Amino acid sequence: MDNTRLLRPHGPAHTPRRALVVLLLAALATSAGAAEPHAAPAPHAAAAAQRAAPAERAQSHDAASPVDAARPGGRAETAAPRAAAGREAPAEREAATGERAQAAGTLRGGALTVEALRERLLERARQRGVDAETAPSRSVRATERVPAYRPRVAAAPEAPPAAVGHASALARPSSSLLLSSAPPAFAHAPGGSPAHGNAAAPAALATRAALPGSIGQGADVHWSYDGAGGPTHWGALRPEFATCAQGSRQSPIDIRDGIKVDLEPVRFDYRPGAFRVVDNGHTVQVDVAPGNSIEVLGRRFDLLQFHFHRPSEERIDGRQYDMVVHLVHKDLDGRLAVVAVLLERGGPHTAIQHVWNNLPLEKGDAVAARDLLDPAALLPADRRYYTYMGSLTTPPCSEGVLWMVLKTPQAISAEQIGIFARLYPMNARPLQQASSRLIKESN
Repeated sequence: MDNTRLLRPHGPAHTPRRALVVLLLAALATSAGAAEPHAAPAPHAAAAAQRAAPAERAQSHDAASPVDAARPGGRAETAAPRAAAGREAPAEREAATGERAQAAGTLRGGALTVEALRERLLERARQRGVDAETAPSRSVRATERVPAYRPRVAAAPEAPPAAVGHASALARPSSSLLLSSAPPAFAHAPGGSPAHGNAAAPAALATRAALPGSIGQGADVHWSYDGAGGPTHWGALRPEFATCAQGSRQSPIDIRDGIKVDLEPVRFDYRPGAFRVVDNGHTVQVDVAPGNSIEVLGRRFDLLQFHFHRPSEERIDGRQYDMVVHLVHKDLDGRLAVVAVLLERGGPHTAIQHVWNNLPLEKGDAVAARDLLDPAALLPADRRYYTYMGSLTTPPCSEGVLWMVLKTPQAISAEQIGIFARLYPMNARPLQQASSRLIKESN
């Protein structure tokens, strides 16, 4: 701290106070002289202070006011000239600087320098128990305290409570992702739908907990094949299921009165590959590795998965079969094509037995088989078919699906039917109105 500030002139009214301060400094120097043998005697400092006081008062009166200078021997008659007298002109500031230099020289020439005086003042403050770092400035009156600076920190805005609907939507994934969540190795193009080829397939259904929207989870009624979640209620369960009740091209239908034409053969490009078996809570589904496809109507559709229904959802001229397998495909534009292979009681089916051998022990589980499976083994030798435009047979019942139902059924043993029936005794949607749809069949 620069103690020479105490000697800085601030106008005539402060001159006696400065003299008192100089005397106080001299007294402090006198008391400090007893502890320092080399210090000059205190009277010298007091005398210097006494000599400086009249000179300082005289100089302050001489430079007090331009108004007084303009009136020889007179004084300011109003408060305004006296206030103006306190303002220092450049020449006056130079004079004040000279005064401060002279006063500092007086202290140095006397018993104690300003720096030594500062050290003494700090020592006395410490002896009184005052923290020298936090003590108020000497330029402030003793009765004043400078409040410590405390920056104002703006409180962070309180986050609004999450909407209950949004939270429940995040906690309970849509059941439209339920039926065919393929593992990363079996990922296909995005899109699709539940039982008939959801190609979104973000993760494998490795445990029961991984089964989103499974029966008994959440407060809403999950879709099923009977009861409150049965087919007659699908359209009312969720807004995205509305097509199940309002659609005009729904599946399955009773295939009859088809137009016999020379249909383009379906070109199957199936090959052996890795697969896994998923019990998704609605059927047994088999996810296959990429590389299997069909070509029809000038388009290529990739095989995503196949699954089973009991009894068959489709009927041919009113006849219903023991089971059916649906092979779900998708093209690059997201359009779906389903090949249906009817199954009737007979001898055992080797490929289906291969699937049953890898059945998961729990619903929602998935089992990755160690060997390979050729989807072509599911197809009959005679591949003539019926075709029409329909929909998915499970929610959300999306329309615009190309259906190809092979005319020749495949055999499946009673034991193999029984194995599936223990898991799903009935998982077939009832027939839907044909609504004058055009049905074509191969000659």
